[in-house]
Amino acid sequence: MATFNINNIIRPNVKAMKAYSSARDEFKDINDGFVFLDANENPFNNGLNRYPDPLQRNVKSILRENKNFPANQILLGNGSDEVLDLIFRAFCEPNQDNVIAISPSYGMYSVLSNLNAVEYRKSLLNEDDFQPNIEDIFSKVDENTKMIFLCSPNNPTGEIIKRDSILEIVNRFNGLVIIDEAYIDFATEPSWIQEIKNYPNVIVTQTLSKAVGLAGIRLGILYASQEIVAVLNKIKPPYNINQLTQLKAIEILSDYDKVVTATNTIIQQKKVLENALTEVSFVEKIYPSDANFILIKVDNANERYDQLVEKGIVIRNRNNDNLCKNCLRITVGTEEENGKLIEMMKKLEA
Repeated sequence: MATFNINNIIRPNVKAMKAYSSARDEFKDINDGFVFLDANENPFNNGLNRYPDPLQRNVKSILRENKNFPANQILLGNGSDEVLDLIFRAFCEPNQDNVIAISPSYGMYSVLSNLNAVEYRKSLLNEDDFQPNIEDIFSKVDENTKMIFLCSPNNPTGEIIKRDSILEIVNRFNGLVIIDEAYIDFATEPSWIQEIKNYPNVIVTQTLSKAVGLAGIRLGILYASQEIVAVLNKIKPPYNINQLTQLKAIEILSDYDKVVTATNTIIQQKKVLENALTEVSFVEKIYPSDANFILIKVDNANERYDQLVEKGIVIRNRNNDNLCKNCLRITVGTEEENGKLIEMMKKLEA
């Protein structure tokens, strides 16, 4: 790997700025023996009258145990979208730098690029196996390319990116490689977080919205080197994760066996759903999936999507995505929900 120095890619204004120091940065523990008159809070205790821990130490402590990863190398965001936005703001100079992402992939990469006035360059996946075209990626790299985004398992294709491909990209690129692992809990391949110690230019993002089942609290997670996390902590809002979110995350993550059980059930139901879809006449192809969804190719995606919506079943039409002509994306539901979907699809055959 080319010598990577984080200081070479931090925006100069970010490097020079001083982080805002909140009241709870200075006094971390709410202690009955203390009188807190420093943060202009309401003094009457209702359980939420004090500002939350700005560094979410208790949540990170549980993640440290569950993931076997240092707490001081974890950053939490208001959903993964905030985490990704912070990366753009810390490392990409507006109207100058560019980023590269595989396509089709998660649409927010492009949205955040536009929001931050950063050029967005797409590299189409190989059509035969939905794997990255590495030479095409590097044909788009220039001196102003700061980041490469790899969603693995990828949304909407469902494929996990092969380890050798990621290794080649990480080793050849002297910038940040962001591996978005929102769906990693459903895959058989291990997460890349344990490789961060070997590759300082790797950032891994995960979420509590999928396998953990906490989409409603909006909590995204970033794993990276201590140096990268320090930069991002400097620019993040001081209280970006509210107290209710932190408490709910602690509650669910403290009983991680339940999360694993639910994840295994979803994986089992995915196999059942895949088998059932093979019997639907207008389903032309079922793509391999390492996620909690299945991408299928049908005879007419727009028509089949509209027909299912009319029957009260909502899936995702990916017909307009690169390489996804006439493709529909189906999230794996409960056994009952999956059964209703298949029943309705078979009725549409008539």
